[in-house]
Amino acid sequence: MKALQGFKAVELVVPTGKSTMTITDSVIRFNKATAVELGYPAYVRVLVNEKDQQIAIQACTAKDANAIKFSKSDGKQTGSVSIKTPAVLEAVAKFFTLSNPSENEIDQRVINGVNMPDSKAIVFNVADAEASVTKRRGRRKVSE
Repeated sequence: MKALQGFKAVELVVPTGKSTMTITDSVIRFNKATAVELGYPAYVRVLVNEKDQQIAIQACTAKDANAIKFSKSDGKQTGSVSIKTPAVLEAVAKFFTLSNPSENEIDQRVINGVNMPDSKAIVFNVADAEASVTKRRGRRKVSE
């Protein structure tokens, strides 16, 4: 096998897209590609690295400490995954200054993640966050 030393097999799994985390003052949302890259885990742990300014999610089981519900199984997860757990929102919000510009707009940060397949995790670097504003959804307030 010395003739093939240094070679590695071509991965047949096609990348599904970029994992993206969107942060607002009331929710942390992960796009469907994030669930796909992690293998549709039912539970994840949210990890923060304050020194390096990073946020990570790692697939885990329901029995693991600090596990929170994440994804439905393959084929059943039709859209993004939202996390509204207060402790998680508080830990992640420390990295950002969010202020809603108006009653109809929401300030948000969007970060592309880096897949770490060996750790079953995706890491998001706070320095890579892009600020944006989106329109508020849902019922409109009735004006008097």
